[in-house]
Amino acid sequence: MEINKKLNTQFNPVVANVRKTSDLVDCSGGSVFIIHDDTIVTEEYWGNHSKEPNSRRIQEDTQFHVASVRKSYIGFAVAYAVHEGYLDSIDDLLVKYLPQYSMPIFNGTTIRHLLTHTHGLTSSNGEIQREFPPGADWSYRGIGIELLTHIVKNATGKSVAEIVVNNVCNPLNFTETGWYGDIHDKLVAVIRKPNDPNWTTSKSTKGDQANMYVSSRELAKWGYFHLKKGYIGGKQLVSKEIIDMATSIQSPSSLDVKLPQNGFLWFVKGLPARKSEMGELVSKGSFQILGYTGVTLLVIPQHNLVAVRAFNSFGSPQGFEYLADVREFGNTVMTCLTN
Repeated sequence: MEINKKLNTQFNPVVANVRKTSDLVDCSGGSVFIIHDDTIVTEEYWGNHSKEPNSRRIQEDTQFHVASVRKSYIGFAVAYAVHEGYLDSIDDLLVKYLPQYSMPIFNGTTIRHLLTHTHGLTSSNGEIQREFPPGADWSYRGIGIELLTHIVKNATGKSVAEIVVNNVCNPLNFTETGWYGDIHDKLVAVIRKPNDPNWTTSKSTKGDQANMYVSSRELAKWGYFHLKKGYIGGKQLVSKEIIDMATSIQSPSSLDVKLPQNGFLWFVKGLPARKSEMGELVSKGSFQILGYTGVTLLVIPQHNLVAVRAFNSFGSPQGFEYLADVREFGNTVMTCLTN
């Protein structure tokens, strides 16, 4: 995917905001990449891949561990499966596609609940538990993501990675996006506390585990692909309906309007919400995804803009309010647009 580049200073306050965050979290470097009005206008990199002496500089082809940003790729795979008829409806019960989960604790749980973090399931010490009835509340839990990857595989016969690579990465010539079982020199080290219980590694390259690395420029282009609803280079690479499904609000109508609203795992700006990662200034209809490493992808259709920030931290230092920080990122983008 080729996009015109004409760097300017309009979004310098965003760069300053992201650099401030990189000083507050435990990382060794970061980047900012912004596409506005179909032009790359900001592209900045600083720091190194790790804290080791003589570590590689962070640069254009550096790939960051995107953590939960991977959910946007899983959401795409689910939308693809719906559009292609592998899934009849997101209001289908999950047991329709995963009959092995035909047990009382999963009763009433639909694909929509999994996509919008309203399923009410959690896992502790390998045991599945229920926090609340399906659709009654909102809670960000990893078990829903695991179930979605199983549903995609069972319904389509393809992994999340195969669907994304075949339909997006290959047509757009993406070479800096993928799930990696082995580390190579273009992947940043993930700076974390020793023996952090939340950190896991995996050899899987199927898109079902949190070992996805993407360069800032390809993450921005992934956002641009959604901004343009799959129409790139004069061609409709995937159906517009796939993107519309993934990036419009899909939360159950019964959900309290003050709770976060989601599309196919994307956070979508609708009504003001508690726990929202979207700044109050960010335009309605925008969508965003945030990872535990601080990597953030924000798409603002109203202003034809995609903004990416990336770090290689894992988690937040004590006292750091990550939701307030990511909201400030979005608000700073909006201030640059409106001033």
